[in-house]
Amino acid sequence: MASSNKQREKKSSLFERFANAATKFTGSSPAFLVAAGIVVLWAASGPFFNYSETWQLVINTGTTIITFLMVFLIQKAQNKDGKAIQLKLNELIAAHERASNRMVDIEDLTETELDDLHNFYVKLSRLAKKENDIHNSHSIDAAKEINEFKLKGAKKINKS
Repeated sequence: MASSNKQREKKSSLFERFANAATKFTGSSPAFLVAAGIVVLWAASGPFFNYSETWQLVINTGTTIITFLMVFLIQKAQNKDGKAIQLKLNELIAAHERASNRMVDIEDLTETELDDLHNFYVKLSRLAKKENDIHNSHSIDAAKEINEFKLKGAKKINKS
């Protein structure tokens, strides 16, 4: 069983290395130049092949296969990047003493739950506009209480 896990890790890391290298290369200027060069060569070869159906089929088949494979590479790269960003954001939330730890892993919430959170932040934005101070922030758990506390403090100062 341990041997099976090691083999899976080795295969996974081989694929991981391939996917990372392929993603890095295909997003580069040389990759674009190679692709553009292939299209130019294909177009220039048209007269030699009398612009036949086979000549057209070559480029259509080639681009379809490459597009099909690239969809999976792009999705893998986006999944990895998304996970890394979520982890970074989770670390920032966890490290900030006034941030709500309930916000960690909200990407697993349903669309309705995310809409509820969005509505909360719309309300929070309205409360913040009343303060006339763009530097104040609130956690999801303490927003209303902190806002009321700040407004009471501002009223006391204004009365002085």
